[in-house]
Amino acid sequence: MQRIDLSRVPPRPITRFAPSPTGYLHLGHVANAVWTWGVAQATGGQVLLRIEDHDRGRSRAQYERAIVEDLEWLGLVRGGQRRMLRQSDQERAYGRAVLHLGRQSPVYACQCSRADIAAQMRADGVADHEELRYPGTCRALRLAPADGLGLRVTLGDEAVEFDDLRLGPQRQVPAQQCGDLLLRDAHGNWTYQLCVAVDDTRQGVHLVIRGEDLLASTGRQIMLAARLGRKEPPRFLHHPLIHDPEGRKLSKRDGSTGVRELRASGTTPEAVLGEAAFRTGLSDEPRPIAPDQLGSLFR
Repeated sequence: MQRIDLSRVPPRPITRFAPSPTGYLHLGHVANAVWTWGVAQATGGQVLLRIEDHDRGRSRAQYERAIVEDLEWLGLVRGGQRRMLRQSDQERAYGRAVLHLGRQSPVYACQCSRADIAAQMRADGVADHEELRYPGTCRALRLAPADGLGLRVTLGDEAVEFDDLRLGPQRQVPAQQCGDLLLRDAHGNWTYQLCVAVDDTRQGVHLVIRGEDLLASTGRQIMLAARLGRKEPPRFLHHPLIHDPEGRKLSKRDGSTGVRELRASGTTPEAVLGEAAFRTGLSDEPRPIAPDQLGSLFR
């Protein structure tokens, strides 16, 4: 059973549920919703619904509509109370953020693809690294920003320390994890790392609740937010993931755990919420739970 010390959560925190409209919701998303709305209920907090559609090539309006429908079916969002924040509406904010970052650290154009970075890592003998680490290939080239080129910011070698509400003290050195950070990709899309740092600051998010697969992103987001003027970072809580029978994180392509498929099969919303709670360690058996009772899992 998971036990979280909510005494370290800010009073009446603002948190967010932030799906990407690149596919339909599945049980892994429901798990994040259970933790997010559950902690918010237990602490008198507020949940913002944020559609993270920064990837314009993969985002689809049909998926956004389906996300809202599924959340309404689960009882987490009600008609008339579903004001949404969209990253696609924040273009100017991201552009201003990049200009601000450039006044503190070099921001430069980059022509390297993921395949280029992977090939260089293999050549350097670090192909078993947990994620792609940009080696700084274009840092000194002084390429002029242009269509088809990305934008990166120099990170430096400083360490970031934070205390995760579930996993405890953490120490990360983003430059060693990922190298200079991509802010805008070659297709002109602002990246997840930049958008999240900007959004959480502008929207007053005090508490970030998300899956532990995103733990490695935390240090770089804290670093970006600090450079953008945020004095105190949000608190972070990274919850367990739900895996498929082969041990892989659930995918949007996994129809067996899709919310739409579960709805069509006659499964109740309470049963879906209870299954997600059970499979992430919040209950000792998969018993149904009502959406307005999720806070009891954390009290």
